[in-house]
Amino acid sequence: MTPVSSAPRAPGSSGPGAPVRTLRACVAGLGPYLEGVRVRWCLGLTAALLAGLAALAIPQVIQLLVNRVFTTDPGPDGRTQVLWAALALAVLGLGEALFVWLRRVLVLPPAADVENRARIALYGRLQRLPVAFHDAWPSGQLLSRAQADLGLLRRWIAFGSVMFIVDSAVIAIGLALLFGLSWQLALVYLVAAAPIMWRSFGFRNDFRSVSRLSQDQAGDLATTVEESVHGIRILKAFGRGAHALDGFAAQASTLRDTEVRKAGILARFIGLVVGLPELALGVGLALGLWLVARGELTVGALAAFFATAAVLARPVESVGQLLGMTLSTKTAIDRHLDVISIEPAIASPSPRAAATGPDATEPDPAPRGRLALRGVRFAWPDAGADEPELLRGVDLELAPGETMALVGATGSGKSTLLQLVPRLHDVTAGVVEVDGQNVRAFDLDELRRRVAVAFEEPTLFSASVEDNVLLGAPAEVLADRSARDRLLETALETAQAGFVHALPEGTATQIGEEGLSLSGGQRQRLALARAIAVRPRILVLDDPLSALDVRTEEAVTARLKDELAETTTLVVAHRPSTVALADRVAVLEDGRVVDVGTHAELLARSAPYRRIISSTDEEVRA
Repeated sequence: MTPVSSAPRAPGSSGPGAPVRTLRACVAGLGPYLEGVRVRWCLGLTAALLAGLAALAIPQVIQLLVNRVFTTDPGPDGRTQVLWAALALAVLGLGEALFVWLRRVLVLPPAADVENRARIALYGRLQRLPVAFHDAWPSGQLLSRAQADLGLLRRWIAFGSVMFIVDSAVIAIGLALLFGLSWQLALVYLVAAAPIMWRSFGFRNDFRSVSRLSQDQAGDLATTVEESVHGIRILKAFGRGAHALDGFAAQASTLRDTEVRKAGILARFIGLVVGLPELALGVGLALGLWLVARGELTVGALAAFFATAAVLARPVESVGQLLGMTLSTKTAIDRHLDVISIEPAIASPSPRAAATGPDATEPDPAPRGRLALRGVRFAWPDAGADEPELLRGVDLELAPGETMALVGATGSGKSTLLQLVPRLHDVTAGVVEVDGQNVRAFDLDELRRRVAVAFEEPTLFSASVEDNVLLGAPAEVLADRSARDRLLETALETAQAGFVHALPEGTATQIGEEGLSLSGGQRQRLALARAIAVRPRILVLDDPLSALDVRTEEAVTARLKDELAETTTLVVAHRPSTVALADRVAVLEDGRVVDVGTHAELLARSAPYRRIISSTDEEVRA
């Protein structure tokens, strides 16, 4: 698959810079998922084709039976001919049923495997893509790609792709048989196909466009549902349920209109595909009777012609639907490849690049917990040329085991700076060093074992308390039950999260989606316990104690100093009480660190610091 830029962009292949793929290119893009599928798919295709040929053979037996038995004197072996014809028809019917069964058995399981592999690959890619990507893409769009689009892909591989090829082949072979029975009648039948072929080109473009629009709108609708479910407390608290319903109804109606338009395009095409051949058969019946009367066509040939036309009726009718399904699937694959082909901008370096590349540095022999930012600049990837950088040359160094508070006005880039340390974002220029080594030279897993993060807005998962807290714990600890239990208790005690023991099942209690059954302070303490359980060298805290009272905050901070005495801590602070507990304080203003010192030193000499502290103090009192 051809990689494209990882810069965030609006979903949908119609977006600027999005690749335009043919159906062949889309199917080629599925190559990694088709391992072991191609052979079974080809066998299934062969079985389906044999079923179609068996169905086409039945009218030929009818022709022989009518000509030899029903329209002439069969003689003494007439009964035998009828029995042989009946046996042939039975064998052909059973053969058709057997081949249909074989097609399903051969194709359905591998089609489900393709869907499963594609879904796992998509989820894996989403885990690797940077935070900037997830900030730009609505979650509903990603959900619709992982569910609806890949479900359509499975159905197309198992049925649509096979039957589209088989039905096209059956139609071609059937037309050849019709010409063999009567070229005059076949010509009438074929003339009806000309408008269908002409319309198919316009149908393909119209249906593909509206199909893409429908799938994108369905993704937007899924996003709205997800946001409403997650924000149900806000909607209820502000009495905006009716307003949200109105907005949802408008979106749903737009999707409905698009689906109706899509169905209308397909219905008109299917009507043309079905109606014209039926009209041709009516004309053909009159012409056929005239040819029989003139002796230019046998009764058996006329019967076989219409029996063959009856066999062709199903593939002729379904080929339009299968074409529509193929185009919808092409769009679904396109949407899948839109995501899966994005190469992550933040990735682990290759071993050679890590050792010799431009980001390689010589680490200090024993620098455990040292953190340094040198000339760090940062701008958002989609920022305009006239927009200033958020960080414009940050220089900061933390000694091992030191706790430093980072203060600044709202929007000054404090949280963004913290996210540069574990490479949730990458610097635009400059260097972030952990243990004396450029973070770009680290394997991402190794870097994130050394650096743990706790955010102001904690995210918990639908799992037990224990699983949430030990999410990033060292593997060797998780393998030992007693060590696991000790680490869990230590992390909970350090974060002052002992309340979990009062839950119905203690640490085995299922928290529920996003932990919304817990209070804000409880969620923050569990998120902090999760960061502590990593046993990091560097702890990065984005105001994780904002929902706690001052006394609890002091208890947590004291326990952190005891339990993680050798851990370097960089904490974004908004409250004076948090700042006062730090060893040193760094002041961030205009994208730069303008002063570093103790709380008392900065109060005495730094006007920006006094202004920031006084404003945050007023906010806390308010």
